[in-house]
Amino acid sequence: MQSEKSGILWVVGAFLIWGFMPIYWKHLEHVQSDEILTGRIMWAFVSTVLVVLLMKNGRQLIYDIRELWKSQSQFWSLFVATVLITANWFTYIWAVNHNYIVQTSLGYYINPLVSVLLGIFFLKEKLSSSQKIAFLLAFTGVIILTVSYGRFPWIALSLAITFAVYGFIKKNIKLDALRGLAIETLFITPFAVGYYTYLFMKGQAVFLHGDTKTDILLIFTGIATALPLVMYSKGVRMIPLYVAGFIQYIAPTMMLFLGVVVYKESFGGIEMLSFSLIWAALILFTVSKVYESVLTKRSAHESSK
Repeated sequence: MQSEKSGILWVVGAFLIWGFMPIYWKHLEHVQSDEILTGRIMWAFVSTVLVVLLMKNGRQLIYDIRELWKSQSQFWSLFVATVLITANWFTYIWAVNHNYIVQTSLGYYINPLVSVLLGIFFLKEKLSSSQKIAFLLAFTGVIILTVSYGRFPWIALSLAITFAVYGFIKKNIKLDALRGLAIETLFITPFAVGYYTYLFMKGQAVFLHGDTKTDILLIFTGIATALPLVMYSKGVRMIPLYVAGFIQYIAPTMMLFLGVVVYKESFGGIEMLSFSLIWAALILFTVSKVYESVLTKRSAHESSK
C-alpha cells in the first residue's frame, strides 16, 4: 500500500510538471521554435548522460546500445520512435508559443483514445459497447471542432498521433527510462549539433547572444524534459494502469486552464460543446476500463480459491 501511495505521488508530480510546461515555453517565446527544439535535444542528451554517469550506470548504457544494435528491428524501431517524439516536441513548442495551448490540451485528451485504436488495429484488441460509444462521442467532438474552425485541428491530432505511436513502439522495447531517453536523444543529437552550428554560422542563434536568463532557460530544457519522464517511469510501475489513466488527465486539464484563463485564448460555446463530448468519452472509457479491471481481479481471486 505504501508503495502504491509513493507511485501515485511520483506520477502526479510528473503530470503536474507537464501541466505547467506551457509557462516554461512561454518564457522562451522570443526564441524560434526550431532553436528551442534543437537545444532541448542537445541538453536532454547531456543531462541524461550525466545522470547515468553519476549513478555509475555508464557500462549499462553501453551494454544497452550494443544489445539494441544486435536486434536491428528494435534498433530502428527506437529510431522511428525518436523521430516521432522529436516531431511531437516541435509541434508542442510551436503551438504553445503561437497561442494554441487549447489545441495542445485537446491533443493530449485525445491521445489515450488513439492509443486504444492502435491496439485495435495492430493487436486485434476488442472494445466493449460502452467503449465504442466513447469513441463515437470523441469523434463527434473532433468533427464539431473541425467544422467550427473551418480547418482541420492538425495540431491536436498531430500531438495525439505522434505521442500515441511513440508510446506504442516504446512499449515493445524494454529499456530503462533514463538510459532509454539518453539513447533516443543520442540518435538525434548529431542532427541537432549540425543545425545549431548552422544557426551560429548564420548569426541566427539566440543562445549565447541574448540575455543570461534565456541561456539558462535553454540549458534547463534538458532537465525539464528528463525529470518528469523519469518520475513517471518510476511511479507507473507501482500503481495499477487504470489509476495512471485517471492521473494523466491532470496535464491537459492544466494546459486548458492556462490557455483559457491565463493566456486568454478563445474558448466559446462550440469549444465547450466539443470538449464536453470528449470529456464524456474519456469518463465513459475510463470507467469501463476500471470496471473491466475490477472484474478481472475478482475472477482471478475466485479462481485461486
